[in-house]
Amino acid sequence: MNRTDAFSGLRCTDCEESADTLYGRCPSCGGTLDAAYDLAIIDDAEVAAGLVDSFLPYRDAPTAGEGETPLVAAPGMAGEVGVDSLYIKDEGRNPTGSFVDRGMSLAVGAVRAAAGEGADVEPLALAAAGDGAQSLAAYASRADLRSYGFVPARSPTPVKAMVNVHGGEMRVAGGRYPDAVEGITDLQSYTSLQEFDAPFRHEGAKAVAHEVAADLGETPGTVVVPVGTGELLVGVAKGFRERVDLGLADEMPHLLAVQPKGCAPIVEAHDAGADRINPTTHPDTITGELEIPDPAGGELALRALSQHDGSAVAVGDPELQEGAVAATSTTGLEVGLAGGAAAAAAWERAGNLAGPVILLNPNSGSKTSDVLRSHLIGQGK
Repeated sequence: MNRTDAFSGLRCTDCEESADTLYGRCPSCGGTLDAAYDLAIIDDAEVAAGLVDSFLPYRDAPTAGEGETPLVAAPGMAGEVGVDSLYIKDEGRNPTGSFVDRGMSLAVGAVRAAAGEGADVEPLALAAAGDGAQSLAAYASRADLRSYGFVPARSPTPVKAMVNVHGGEMRVAGGRYPDAVEGITDLQSYTSLQEFDAPFRHEGAKAVAHEVAADLGETPGTVVVPVGTGELLVGVAKGFRERVDLGLADEMPHLLAVQPKGCAPIVEAHDAGADRINPTTHPDTITGELEIPDPAGGELALRALSQHDGSAVAVGDPELQEGAVAATSTTGLEVGLAGGAAAAAAWERAGNLAGPVILLNPNSGSKTSDVLRSHLIGQGK
């Protein structure tokens, strides 16, 4: 693999031991692995040009053109929130319509490299609310590797269809996300591409932070991050922290994590001052991608909020649906339900946010267009 100069390997976030692997969990304690870098040798010219490759572990992943998504001004929403400027970072423009593509490219690349050295890695597999299975199918097929995606029955129909169209195998579990997680145990042998089992998943997500700062020309005042598994929040926090460590920014932006009220284990733990979450017993939200009752990245997400003085808020389904519709109809973007949660959180904190404000739209609204349309019909529109 063509490693970047700065990448020095993986290190455990729990025991801090280095690991001689590019995927999986810590061989010493089972903790989450995280990419480590020698930031002193980051390529200054690439940073100045706004490129993010130097901040990633290697350059020869099976790319489909992920990343470099647009940062779109939303002046009308800025006025409603009480700031001079507000932008939407539209991750729905990635190849399979979600931010997950960024990390999946890297994660599949790491496993492909192992296969090239003779390791028996197939099939690749994960459980997902939807987006992760679609992304895995796309990147595994590009790398000529077999994959299985386990999804709950309530996953959007377009997402399930595209898993198969991309060439991936799919298993649909009745019920919700935990049922998909349980279903994956039916496989006798596989390589897990689950978030935080595959450390480059959240590593890819950190590029969002570097792109936002480069496109904006400054560190934003507030970044509103919808949270499901914790993958996006952990990655974004790491990206902004790297910029501070490099002297590219004086301070972190305020990170505002948002979850739906029907499934908000990270918000509830943060508000209680806890460093561990209590899984949501009866999750109930229309936003399937955020309905993760026992998120794998829960502790790391709480750690990120605690270390960087972040905050968290839960919003109702009607508010997040209205947020998605309002953002879509006023910007020309296709904002999904998770992006609508970011908009609803900004409205909830209107007058109390530092600008510029960035709303992260994790996936395309076209995946759940039927839900958004139903919301309009319910309003008589």
